[in-house]
Amino acid sequence: MKLIYISFFVLAGIFSSQAQVGFGLTSSYDLYQYYDNPTDDTGESTSAGSALMNFGLGPKIWFGGNNFSFSVEAQASLGLFGLSVGDYKGLGAMSIPMMAKLNFGGLSTMDKEGKFGWSFGAGLQYTKTELYYLKDSFEEIGGNRDWFKTYVGQIGYGFGMSGFAVAGYLRGGYLSETEAFTGNFGIQLDFNLNKLKEIDDPASRL
Repeated sequence: MKLIYISFFVLAGIFSSQAQVGFGLTSSYDLYQYYDNPTDDTGESTSAGSALMNFGLGPKIWFGGNNFSFSVEAQASLGLFGLSVGDYKGLGAMSIPMMAKLNFGGLSTMDKEGKFGWSFGAGLQYTKTELYYLKDSFEEIGGNRDWFKTYVGQIGYGFGMSGFAVAGYLRGGYLSETEAFTGNFGIQLDFNLNKLKEIDDPASRL
């Protein structure tokens, strides 16, 4: 609820200053993923990780101006080869982070001049490990790999201009009730399609 209230007041302030609105896509490549499932009674390892072939894609909306914007985004991120090293139970992992973010400087994607900038975000992430080929022997002792949630926070730093931004990011999540943990580190690309179209529109340069 606190996040909803904060988002409401941020949006109200932005719209009162005649902000720009942008729609587009966000994509990511996780250089490393680490997921720790909720605790269970199997005695088996609850963690899994991946450092290879981790791709994410989803929609994003921006509200703001040249030096600051508020954005809402969601991604589906697939780690094709995620696994538990030393305690293999299956392959693959998927996460769905949904976040509200504050973007400063170039990461606002609204300015025609290139700049560096920061972003800070918070939200909710759903995650599932051992996505396919879950071992029968693990299921036979009562093990399973359902979707679990964590509350996440993310920080990013990068460069952006005219509807495009690239940033490195670090995202961590935790849920005390289940002791579940998620960690993602990688590179994110943002495409504000409204601003990108202006580059090819002669009228926008008048």
